[in-house]
Amino acid sequence: MSDHTVLRVKGRVLTGPEDARDELWVVGGRVTYERPAGARDIRTVEGWALPGLVDAHCHVGLDRHGAVDAVTSEKQAIGDREAGALLLRDAGSPADTRWIDDRADLPKIIRAGRHIARTRRYIRNYAHEIEPDDLVAYVAQEARRGDGWVKLVGDWIDRDAGDLTSCWPRGEVEAAIAEAHRLGARVTAHCFAEVALRDLVEAGIDCVEHATGLTEDTIPLFAERGVAIVPTLVNIATFPKLAAGGAEKFPRWSSHMNRLYERRYDTVRAAYDAGIPVYVGTDAGGGLAHGLVGAEVAELVKAGIPPVEALSATTWGARSWLGRPALEEGAPADLVVYEEDPRADVRVLTAPRRIVLNGRIVG
Repeated sequence: MSDHTVLRVKGRVLTGPEDARDELWVVGGRVTYERPAGARDIRTVEGWALPGLVDAHCHVGLDRHGAVDAVTSEKQAIGDREAGALLLRDAGSPADTRWIDDRADLPKIIRAGRHIARTRRYIRNYAHEIEPDDLVAYVAQEARRGDGWVKLVGDWIDRDAGDLTSCWPRGEVEAAIAEAHRLGARVTAHCFAEVALRDLVEAGIDCVEHATGLTEDTIPLFAERGVAIVPTLVNIATFPKLAAGGAEKFPRWSSHMNRLYERRYDTVRAAYDAGIPVYVGTDAGGGLAHGLVGAEVAELVKAGIPPVEALSATTWGARSWLGRPALEEGAPADLVVYEEDPRADVRVLTAPRRIVLNGRIVG
């Protein structure tokens, strides 16, 4: 496509869970619903169009060993793009990926800075590893470096206890979240277990990643406070393998991980039924490949979330939550076109027909 080409998306343009239009035009890289006067160089794409998908928990610039180089980061971003994920919330990375912002052909990234973890209580080379007295200062630092988010590690295995335990005292985490909010940033936290959730929510946290430890005691608290969760079910699927690897040395932890895995679908459905906001995220970039956003939507449906709501969790609803536009008039033309109606079968998401980013067909 040249800079003068007008793109016409024809078929069904899904502008909301219950809203659709027959066509959309892309002029100058932006969405319009008015046919441009005098347009001659027109390219037409037909199918079912959705806003570019959102992966609200991934890690561009990171693999299982830590930061990766720019070539690898580019491949990760392309993997997300080819799956239709055009807006990423990078939930922690030690790599500097700001150069991606200058690439119109790569997904847009909302960064949370680098993970903040307790000393020797997280994956090596991933996080700032600090003690509680330094938490407020590091949260302020990452709030300034990020794009409106900060990422804490809320729990991790305590080798002395032999199980998952909370990483931060209540007072320090309250002060740290208050400081992030003062600086205009929201805070999210990695949490597998039950133990840290109440303190984090009552301290004012905005989101919890994974949230496999939700119970009937904490689900109402999340709902009351409007705290979102990003379940990352494609990542939770790895729990049995992780548990098996540590069963001999840490049997309590291993058993705990298996229990969290076994009730994962019930946990997500109970959270959704209680009114907790649920969004799509894959946790790609650590041990998982990028490009799994469609599989995660299917997992949410398997957990019992209605298909249209699962779609919203990666499109209209997720974009609104992150403060980014969908397919409204004048918005950047970031969209994905499918052969069939994804509301009827979300598995369609794994096979995009066309991908449009910043008004250009990139896939």
